[in-house]
Amino acid sequence: MVWQIILKLTTPIIVAMHSNIAEALKLRTEPVAILWTNEKPEGALGFKGRGAGCALVLLAQAASRGRTAAFDRENFGCMGAGTGLGFGRQQDNFPLGGVEAFRYFLSTGLEGQGRDDLLEKARGLGSSEMRENFQKGEGYKKTPDLVGDFLRELPVIEVPTKYVVFKPLRDLDEQDEPIVVVFVANSDQISALVGLANYDRPGIENVVIPMGAGCHQICIAAYREAEKEKPRAVLGLTDPSARKNVRPLLGSDVFTFAIPYKRFLEMEACAGESFLSRSTWKSLAQP
Repeated sequence: MVWQIILKLTTPIIVAMHSNIAEALKLRTEPVAILWTNEKPEGALGFKGRGAGCALVLLAQAASRGRTAAFDRENFGCMGAGTGLGFGRQQDNFPLGGVEAFRYFLSTGLEGQGRDDLLEKARGLGSSEMRENFQKGEGYKKTPDLVGDFLRELPVIEVPTKYVVFKPLRDLDEQDEPIVVVFVANSDQISALVGLANYDRPGIENVVIPMGAGCHQICIAAYREAEKEKPRAVLGLTDPSARKNVRPLLGSDVFTFAIPYKRFLEMEACAGESFLSRSTWKSLAQP
């Protein structure tokens, strides 16, 4: 399990961490550590209850404004975030019909599908966008059956702690044990991160881009990688819904790059000797 691997790490936790990678990339935002903890950080941002709120907005707050955010099993925003953060399979609790309703929501919608019972309930929803998504579908999968396949592939993880926390890397405390480190980066910076993730490894697939919500990509997909002997980085924020939500804070030109902590430390150690110190990258990194 992920937490067993993390606890076996012999590398000491770095406090008030300075990131060689972030410096070389000239990031305009702070890398964000994702933590599992039983203690809620004082003053942490968060959602009240379930059903509304995008976890990626709070990641954006951590990256761009230095805020810490905390989530638990009763307060995590939308159902997708509940799953994405590692609080089990929250699609079972999806509005109007659990997994069955979710299958239509992500694909074709309910209109013309012989599910007038669910469609009638959807018409009573307060949000016009939510009503449209139930009626016509988000269109992220062609059929409800393909949504079922997506759910079978999606990692289902129950984190072993009360809270999942997003915390700026620079604010780590001595007791903090990151699970994942997330960079928010533009296209040039992503190209560098992909290169660095392959710099010290054989093969050409040391970065993956799994389909999923933005929170799936930075959390459960990266948690799954952390379970592996050779964890890979996860490129994310390919979800249009999440991109729409974070655009006011992060702009339109960024993606996420989530790195299991063990792999992050390896990449940090390689940054100074890699292409990041050469003229080609330095010319791209100029503002």
